[in-house]
Amino acid sequence: MHGAPWALLVAKIVATLGPATDHAKTLLKMIDAGLDVARINFSHGDAEEHRRRAREMREAAQQGQRDVGLLGDLQGPKIRVQRFKDRAVELQDGASFYLDSSLGLEDGTEEGVGVALQTLHEDVEPGDNLLLNDGMISLQVDRIEGTRVHTTVINGGILSNHKGINKKGGGLSAPALTEVDRENIKLAAELEMDFLAVSFVRSGDDVREARRLFEEAGGKGLIVAKIERVEAIDEIDSIIEAADVIMVARGDLGVEMGYAELTGIQKKLIRKTRKASKIVITATQMMESMIQNPIPTRAEVSDVSNAVMDGTDAVMLSGETAVGRYPVKAIRAMAEVCKGAEKFPLPEGLTRHRIGDYFGRVDEAIAMAVMYTANHLEVTAIIALTESGSTARWMSRIRSDIPIYALTPHAATSRRVTLYRGVYPVPFRAEHFEGNPYRDVFDTLLSRKLAKVGDYVIVTKGDVEGVSGGTNAMTIVQVTEAD
Repeated sequence: MHGAPWALLVAKIVATLGPATDHAKTLLKMIDAGLDVARINFSHGDAEEHRRRAREMREAAQQGQRDVGLLGDLQGPKIRVQRFKDRAVELQDGASFYLDSSLGLEDGTEEGVGVALQTLHEDVEPGDNLLLNDGMISLQVDRIEGTRVHTTVINGGILSNHKGINKKGGGLSAPALTEVDRENIKLAAELEMDFLAVSFVRSGDDVREARRLFEEAGGKGLIVAKIERVEAIDEIDSIIEAADVIMVARGDLGVEMGYAELTGIQKKLIRKTRKASKIVITATQMMESMIQNPIPTRAEVSDVSNAVMDGTDAVMLSGETAVGRYPVKAIRAMAEVCKGAEKFPLPEGLTRHRIGDYFGRVDEAIAMAVMYTANHLEVTAIIALTESGSTARWMSRIRSDIPIYALTPHAATSRRVTLYRGVYPVPFRAEHFEGNPYRDVFDTLLSRKLAKVGDYVIVTKGDVEGVSGGTNAMTIVQVTEAD
């Protein structure tokens, strides 16, 4: 691990695979630059393409001798206009324009266009604002006649096929899971995805439904709830409780609620998710300019830095790596910015996290005790002997400059912890059962140059090997040479 530009990087980097990454050498360079989790976006490409990218990513990770998680991102009910006869139209300010779910799929003109959401006319009323093409075009609803929604163009522009529709303030009633999503959930299970992201979540029920379908299909990964609807903000506590990971997806969320409030909402979501001991990803346009340019803007640097300083577990690249000209440079730039931001302490300090709470589980209590000790004692590393990775996850909720190594015999657990802030997976299987019970741990640390002889480390483990959630002990030990 030591020596690479991402060595001991606390925040993790998620990057999206796409045409720009479809080369074995590029994948290896991305891993070397700091990639932790590779995202496969089910909104683009077909099943065979997804299978190929998953296979190639796993092969590259094995060749690069690093664990890389795989995240499958469901398309969700992206509400879009249908097609235009001439592919696009230019809407003029003040012009009349209608949206009609009963219009032909390719019959759009300057007068109006079809929409994919069959209930649009039931979800809006006069005075509502509809935002198209990521908010670039805005329409005000005048009246509704049957399935046709008549509007006036407030801010015009070029509108082309399949651009998205949002309602300012939220309220469009499309379900979180479409039939296409249900098929892709089965594909995610087949590909043994480590994380499954559910788009346009409205409530905890949406998350639970996705989890049920994923598990029924044989999936064992963690469920990511993408927060991109205003309704999700109102239901955020139930969503956090139901999910394993929260993604602050700032694109559609910013359109629906308005950009002025977005930064405050982002900070609130990161804080609430961390307090609940869950994982949080910050996403969308983090280094968007690097789709075309070799370096980020100063504003993008500040954006990534603030997310890291607020405590996000991971930051995500989308088009920057999927279709951008500089996928490797984008990851390397993000790693450098994360490292710079990590020189500054988290706002809640080192040991105040959940200081007044009672803990519901023994392994949770052990994790909190470890981090308090680690921040008040000179130790080199924290070693979590773990089956599921849960102890390492709870430890990662408290900021520390001390690396947490998740030693596990399970490849799935190793890939899962790639998303946990400050946690690094290490393949491990105990071989010695007599004499020094930590001999195998010490040999692993020394062989990987993660500690030196004489260093103090904190080790957590359970009395019974192979039991998930069974961590019940912490020990402070000094690393020794082999007998």
